[in-house]
Amino acid sequence: MPVPSPLTLPFWEGTRAHKLLLQRCRKCGAFRWTPQYLCTGCHAEAYDWTETSGRGVIYAFTRVQRPASPAFKAPYVVAVVRLEEGPLMLTNIVGSAPDALAIGAPVEVRFEKASEDITLYLFQPVAPVKP
Repeated sequence: MPVPSPLTLPFWEGTRAHKLLLQRCRKCGAFRWTPQYLCTGCHAEAYDWTETSGRGVIYAFTRVQRPASPAFKAPYVVAVVRLEEGPLMLTNIVGSAPDALAIGAPVEVRFEKASEDITLYLFQPVAPVKP
């Protein structure tokens, strides 16, 4: 279970409110993930926690067939999602058979309450929009 620190607490408060908040640099406007004290682009210190769209695409993924711990039920998918705002996020993909996923597939955030203090962020495939 994640343990929020003073640096990450606003992120976890956001997930509890079903909002995907990321740090956004006040100087260059870049979003960043994971939370950092300095902008990874311009090294400025000032930032705001900004709500993102919660949409992105699958950048990379793997299907886990044999979990490292009995706490996880296989199969499941561990993925890197590229958000519309730019950052890459490590996550799980839910709501789809592992064999049905593909690099570049559109996904959106979904929230799952894990405890009174922690709500996890997961991603699920977005159904294609028909013309």
